[in-house]
This record gives sequence, C-alpha cells and structure tokens, in this order.
Amino acid sequence: MCAMPSAEKMPPTRAHQPATEQAPQPVLPTKQDEVAAAGSELFGGPIGHRALLATSRLTPVRVIALVAIGMFALGMVQKAPCYNGGWFVGASSQYTHACYSDIPHLYQGRGFADGLVPYFDRLPDDVGMEYLEYPVLTGLFMQVAAWLTPDGGSIQHQEKFYWMVNAGMLMICAVIIAVCVARIHRRRPWDALLVALAPAFALTATINWDLFAVALTALAMLMWSRERPVSAGILIGLAAAAKLYPALLLGPLLVLCWRAGRRRAFWATAAAAVGAWLAVNLPVMISHDAAGFHIREGWAKFYTFSQERGVDFGSFWLILSQRMDDPLTTETVNSLATALMLLCCLGVAALGLTAPRRPRLAQLVFLVVAAFVLTNKVYSPQYVLWLIPLAALARPRWRDFLIWQVCEVAYFLGIWMYLAYTTSGDAHKGLPTEGYQLAIAIHLLGTLYLCAVVVRDIYRPDRDVVRRTGEDDPSGGVLDGAPDVFVLGPAARPRQGTHEGAGTYVTWGTASDAAP
Repeated sequence: MCAMPSAEKMPPTRAHQPATEQAPQPVLPTKQDEVAAAGSELFGGPIGHRALLATSRLTPVRVIALVAIGMFALGMVQKAPCYNGGWFVGASSQYTHACYSDIPHLYQGRGFADGLVPYFDRLPDDVGMEYLEYPVLTGLFMQVAAWLTPDGGSIQHQEKFYWMVNAGMLMICAVIIAVCVARIHRRRPWDALLVALAPAFALTATINWDLFAVALTALAMLMWSRERPVSAGILIGLAAAAKLYPALLLGPLLVLCWRAGRRRAFWATAAAAVGAWLAVNLPVMISHDAAGFHIREGWAKFYTFSQERGVDFGSFWLILSQRMDDPLTTETVNSLATALMLLCCLGVAALGLTAPRRPRLAQLVFLVVAAFVLTNKVYSPQYVLWLIPLAALARPRWRDFLIWQVCEVAYFLGIWMYLAYTTSGDAHKGLPTEGYQLAIAIHLLGTLYLCAVVVRDIYRPDRDVVRRTGEDDPSGGVLDGAPDVFVLGPAARPRQGTHEGAGTYVTWGTASDAAP
C-alpha cells in the first residue's frame, strides 16, 4: 500500500477547476498536425484565431456539419449509376460501378413492399430467410422508411424511392455523428473533420443501416463525456438494440472506472443500458399463446443467423477457408473467433490496468471494437463506419488516419471487383480470388497499424496528441482528471513524474487509496 499523493500533485478535475479560469482556446489541427497544415494550403493556408473570430457565425460545429452533409451527398452521387438502373439491369453492373446497396434489394426481399410486419410475419419461402435478420431498432428504422415510401409505380420505382428515403434519414445520422465527435473533445472540435471528410465514410454510408447504431453510440459517448452516466447507458442500450457492437463499450468503461474508483458511475451506466435494451426488445421478444410465454422466433432470427452464417467476405477466416483443402466448419470458426475475441478483450483490460497512465476511454473503446472487427468471421465494407468516429477520438492524427482510410478504400473497391468477377460468368470482369485476398490483407494491416499506434500512445503518453495540450481524458466524463486507485504491474509502484503539458502526476496501486 502506498500513501495518497498530496492534493497539489493530483490533476484537478473539471468540477474543481477555478470558476474564474478563462476557457482555453480550441486546438487548431493546422497548428499541431503537419499533414493538416499542408492540406490547408489548398484553401489558403492555416487559419488564425483572429480570422476565426471574424467568421464567428461559422463555428467549428457548423462547419463540420456542413462538410459532413457535403461528403454524404458526394457518396450519394457515387451511387448514381446504380440508382439509374444498376441495381436492376444485371447482377454484375452494381459491382463494376462499386455502387451496391442492401437497401433497395431488401425493400421487397424482406417484405416491406408487401406490408409485412418485421419479426411477426413470416417471409415468403422464395426469399430464403424466414424473418428479418436485423435487430429490433434497425428493423423499426427500416419500417419507418417503408411507411414514408409511396406505393405507386413499379416495384423498381418504389425501391429507388425507398433508398432515397433511407439516405435522407441516414444523412441525419451522419450529421449527428460528426457533431457529437466535435463536441466530445471541447478543445478539439476540428478533429471531427476526420469523420466528416473520411472517404470510406462517404462511400459506405448508404450500403446498409449501420449509421443509425453509430449515431446512437456517438450520442452515448457524448453523454458520458458530459458526466451523465444514466443517459449514456440508455443510449448504449438503444444502440445495442440497433446493432450488436455498441455493447462492447461497457467493457472499457468497467476497466477504466475500476482503475479510477468510479464504479458507481459504471454500474449506473450498465443498469441503464440493460434496462433500455429490454424496454425496446421485450415487446417483440416475448410471445404468448395457449402454451404460455416463449421467445418469438422472428425476434431471435438476428442472433441465430449470426451463429449459423458461415465464413463470409472480408475476414481472415475467408482467406484461410479459400486456401485450406479441408476448410473449418462454421461451429469451429464460431468457437475460435469467440476465443480470439475474448483473448483480445483480456489484453485490452490488461492494457487499461497496467499502462503507466490511465488510457483515455476512446482509446480502449477503439481497440475493443477493432478487435471485434478483426476477429469476426465476416467484415462487411460498411463496418468501417463503426471505427471512424472512434479512430478520430482515439488517434486524431491525419497521417495515421489517412493511411488507414486508404487501406479501407482499397478494400471497398476490392470486394466489389471480386463480386463482379464471380458474377460476370466467363467474361471474368473484376478481381480474382488472389486479388481479393490481397484486398482483405490490406484492410487487416491498415486496422492493425492504427491499433498499434493507439497502443503506443497508451504506453507512451507523451506521444498522445490529445494529452499534449494539458488535458487528461476529454471523453472520459467522471474519469477526466480522476486519480488512479487500482493499478497492476509496474505502474502500481509509487512513481512521480511529469508529462508534457499535463503537470505532475502520481500513480499508486491499491483500492484502499481511493479518493473521496
């Protein structure tokens, strides 16, 4: 057991900062990031504080929202060849133009055109799927778009209109994501330009409905950064009811709250998340008939489908499957993928408890979600949307972000060219199997590279650009500025040091030393 550090050596939390302290100026990436500075030359060079004051109406949040809308619109334009017939004239056309989207195909394929109710009505036998295979809130999102789609005209006309309605709703989600990222780090709003300008964001935004869950997740992280754990938990629960991955946020929260002695905030968040998830799922989950209460088959379809589907596009499991004479069975892959994910989670937990300085929340969340992406048996191209906001918060450096984005764009083109090759018959237009495997490898290496620099920042806090400006964890909420009370490994030893721009800090290692 080590003695409590003296008060003057503890970094102050936001709640204890003097009321008269002048609000710090926002960090300008062009003053801190050489790539951002070089890119700004296209628009006249880095902007100064006086210029920002002269254009006060164009606040960072407003600029970022406008940029996000503009990039989303460019992504819609990229889908124009399919909108003008590519979704319908042939199987390979939508792939050669790289404009494929699930949205128009599932309008009729999941019964929305026929007025079927998701999870309650069984789909026709020729569909190949008994029920809608999406979580409840995503199904509601799809249903609302179907209600807004007019019935008149041909089915192709309705499918195009359905895609357009969904695109409008998803654009709202994209703006919410960009604005949330801008507001999470109060001094670094311009980092949200990484999200707004991300090419993979624009290219994949309207492939599927993932942006809805990403928006709810971004709102949850914003609420946590504002020290509202119950609101954050409700939003995490709702996000998990739209997509599975947001539930992973609870793991990093547990590790960091345990290290900081803020367990009460974690349990409030976790309880609110479970309650919100049950509130939206129970009405669809539970069915009652003469035999009593039971789980509705339609509701369970998402979870059973996730287990039953085989190795699919984008994963390293697919490379193994295509190169093995005797491919692994689906059950074996499920077990191995689960084991790998658990090992990764244990590694992230160990990282969070042994790092010389408590990691920022965004760093651990990014690593956990990236681990899920890397170990999963399928990687759809729109899954990159899960990582983009987290990457902007965890590692707001343009060079590293753009390296990763180049890899993701390469994979985006690779999967469509591969599908064009497999659907073009004897013409073999597109990318053969070996080329597609290379595209998968590029995606995997790009994501691993970004994970590596985030881990380096955790073990070398002096390399963390967020903390260079004197902040602790802007997205950490109650964790921001909190002293450590439970640390493992070498970091648990009494050790006083300094961190550039962050003042003096001390780490110690027993829960009995918890701060009041």
